[in-house]
Amino acid sequence: MEKQQKYPLGAEHYNLFEEIGSGATATIYRAVCIPTQETVAIKVLDFEKENTELCKIAHEARTMTLMDQPNLLKAHCSFVTDHYLWVVMPFMSAGSCLHIMKSAFPDGFEEAVIATILREVLKGLVNIHQHGDIHRDVKAGNILMDSRGAIKLCDFGASASLFDEGKRLHGRKTFTGTPCWIAPEVLEGKEYDFKADIWSLGITALELAHGHAPLSEFPPMKVLMEILRCKPPGLDYGRDNKFSKSFRKMIEKCLVKDLHKRLSAQELLKHPFFKKARSSEYLTRTLLKELPSLANSAKESKIKEFVVIQKKLAEVERGETGRYKKGFSGWNFDVEAIKTQASQLPDGEEEVEHLLPSLIRSSC
Repeated sequence: MEKQQKYPLGAEHYNLFEEIGSGATATIYRAVCIPTQETVAIKVLDFEKENTELCKIAHEARTMTLMDQPNLLKAHCSFVTDHYLWVVMPFMSAGSCLHIMKSAFPDGFEEAVIATILREVLKGLVNIHQHGDIHRDVKAGNILMDSRGAIKLCDFGASASLFDEGKRLHGRKTFTGTPCWIAPEVLEGKEYDFKADIWSLGITALELAHGHAPLSEFPPMKVLMEILRCKPPGLDYGRDNKFSKSFRKMIEKCLVKDLHKRLSAQELLKHPFFKKARSSEYLTRTLLKELPSLANSAKESKIKEFVVIQKKLAEVERGETGRYKKGFSGWNFDVEAIKTQASQLPDGEEEVEHLLPSLIRSSC
């Protein structure tokens, strides 16, 4: 007799409940697997959305199914229903670290919490890199936590392999990721490798410390210019004096513009800062006591998003350019926005404008 699959294929085997997250082409729901009565999360991707890229969707689903490391979000299964792809995943009830900060810690986490979260993320990155892959979108919004304080890195839609037809590539050249977290070598159109994830991890460390990523108050084009032109960000000696020297040094090791001098994930795990890391139970006690449910948070976020949009429209009507709100760390690369902002560059900024052809080339 054929063994029954624990997570059956087919929409009829699952009950969808409230929405707990959404993106440009996908919505994530809390759901129950009917045969086992287990609570799961289901990511529903719409093939018919205008900006849907089928090869990226297929790549993400395949990658998630193959992941086999405790700190990486592994998909239980995936299947097609009508023009939707359903990806069945573990239910991470606490949501993302970005969700936790927005809900209860707007000014960021304490140092021991950050060390614990980043240690687990690094363990996942070691596994990804050992298998010849680059994540390419490490940020607080892609770090999930469950009710027991377990940490998992998710969203492999932007990930890429350094192997092509069995041959090792020297690096990648595709521009992808989220502006504030993108490494300089990616913006410059140079070949890059695993070290791009380490830069993103350093930016994520600052995001977890402050509640928002560096430069997140600026529009995308300004962010790209600052990353290319300015020295790497870091902890401020004045306002950040609550953080230790080892935390400051760890971030400096991540945010080195010369990728050849940047540490690997495995090397970074040995940094003294990670001696401050605690247990998953510590995260549960420290972060999750007063945290609202994902469903309630999703509703509140939609209301807040609507209010922000209305304010932006009012600013446009008044002729005000405005700046991105501090703490807004969830926006993604928008080609049309970059083009528009580039066309408005003042004289003397051609060195950034000439990068645009490489920036807007994006592939699977």
